[in-house]
Amino acid sequence: MAGLEKQLLSQPIHLADRVIKAADEASTFKQECAELKFKTEKLASLLRRAARTSSVLYERPARRIIYETEQTLDKALALVQKCLANDVMKRVFTIIPTTAFRKMLSHLENSIGDVSWLLRVSASADDLDDEYLGLPPIAANEPILCLIWEQIAILYTGSVDDRSDAAASLVSLARDNDRYGKLIIEEGGIPPLLKLVKEGNMEGQENAARAIGLLGRDQESVEYIIHAGVCTVFAKMLKQGPMKVQAVVAWAVSELAANYPKCQDLFDHHNIIRLLVGHLVFETAEDEHVQITIPINKATSVLAVVMARNHLNASKAMDKYDNDDQQKRNQPSDTSSKDREFEDPETKATMKAMAAKALSQLAKGNSSICRSITQSRALMCFVVLLEKGTEDVKYHSAMALMEITAVAEQDTDLRRSTFKHNSPACKAIIDQLLKIIERADHNLLIPCIETIGNLARTFRATESRMIAPLVKLLDEGEDEVYREASIALTKFACTENYLHLDHSKAIIQAGGEKHLIQLVYFGELIVQLSALYLLCYIAMHVPDSEELAQAEVLTVLEWASKQSFVAQDETLEALLEDAKSKLELYQSRGSRGFH
Repeated sequence: MAGLEKQLLSQPIHLADRVIKAADEASTFKQECAELKFKTEKLASLLRRAARTSSVLYERPARRIIYETEQTLDKALALVQKCLANDVMKRVFTIIPTTAFRKMLSHLENSIGDVSWLLRVSASADDLDDEYLGLPPIAANEPILCLIWEQIAILYTGSVDDRSDAAASLVSLARDNDRYGKLIIEEGGIPPLLKLVKEGNMEGQENAARAIGLLGRDQESVEYIIHAGVCTVFAKMLKQGPMKVQAVVAWAVSELAANYPKCQDLFDHHNIIRLLVGHLVFETAEDEHVQITIPINKATSVLAVVMARNHLNASKAMDKYDNDDQQKRNQPSDTSSKDREFEDPETKATMKAMAAKALSQLAKGNSSICRSITQSRALMCFVVLLEKGTEDVKYHSAMALMEITAVAEQDTDLRRSTFKHNSPACKAIIDQLLKIIERADHNLLIPCIETIGNLARTFRATESRMIAPLVKLLDEGEDEVYREASIALTKFACTENYLHLDHSKAIIQAGGEKHLIQLVYFGELIVQLSALYLLCYIAMHVPDSEELAQAEVLTVLEWASKQSFVAQDETLEALLEDAKSKLELYQSRGSRGFH
């Protein structure tokens, strides 16, 4: 702000000089004008010191303080000019309350305090010598603003350790209150935080990256952070930074992407997807050690195993090409694998967890990024990590698969290219998901259920092994599990699924209708709705089922049609009527004969 500060300061300095001159010429209230002159001279001295200071003034408080000071001096000049001997009649009819001078002296004193504080807060850390900055009068009604100004000033001028502490303070403020976070952004906190991510010590880099992640809580904030250059800085750190810092950076990427999905493609443009996948692959799928274990049975031939190895080799070749190409385009090269190998296991696990978390948020609703991820070795890595990773790694890997398959469910090309029924990657994923569902791993259950549901259209009629474990969950678990299991099974049984008839029969064969009846009658509302949807689809597609007749499903649907929660859902109401009409055709009278 070197040129700008001189421009800002010129007007208040000029006003101060005019106040001093006018005070000397006063013909009335001479004592009061002399006191105003004394305060104004002190203020003018500080303003001139600010104008010639070698350090750069901290712009945000400088603008506000200089503006307020200019307003005060303007009012002081108007007051003193009323005391000039330029017209007898004007002096007679001009009434100046004695309190006006006291108030003006107070305002000038406040301006002196504000400018003094501005000079101290803008000084380098060496010049301050641990001096307590105090609270400037301008921030008396909002002390937190002063604290934010001080911490941001330290980020600009402090020592390495002081800057790290300042970033940690901003982390605490941003975590405590959304409004404080907005103030940090508005008062210019992002540029010095990004600089600290690039240049600080490891603790400072971690604190700064964490602060940036916390500050990006809404679209407007993330847009500002993106505009400030966060993509370039984060890409650099994911290539070169210490792994502990890289893990925090990956977490921050996930936060920014979660709060403003439009930044996904910007991160992708800066090669962050590839860098995150690289962290996922490290020590998970080393080129010479990767093995894909797929049981050889009727559904999986030796040819499938060969295809799996070919798929892996193709992925390796693509990764090698991308890495070679990236090294040509970006210097210096990535942090060496040897450096990463010496990291402690906890740091490595945290890095993988945060890389998976970032990839899950970047993939959410984004076909292009999902395609980039699935064309790398990431899918096979997720399979390995679901089995061998720490709890955090497993969870975020499951979430990433859930988001990728959710996109594939809507993107026919992605689904057919990556998750076709004979895809080794798809087979490996399904095997692992079913293991988790069968053992009802609580932490992973929901995302794994959703992933199976997202892949419902990829299964053939002969592949029904996923139906029974999902049906079992309808009888064992919590409301959220009941709901997600019902929704996943609905994706198998709904009319949009080409094989709905086969899947509906498989659900009945597994005893699904009995569990669904219990959930419709006695479940919470959110469970009742999802269970009723599934029961309606099964009744529509297999209305002649003896099992449905014996379970008196028609009676259940008739009861449901009279409930208020159905009337509020037009789609469900129409589906329920269709299901009832189908059942009535086959079972209205015959159902009694089954008993």
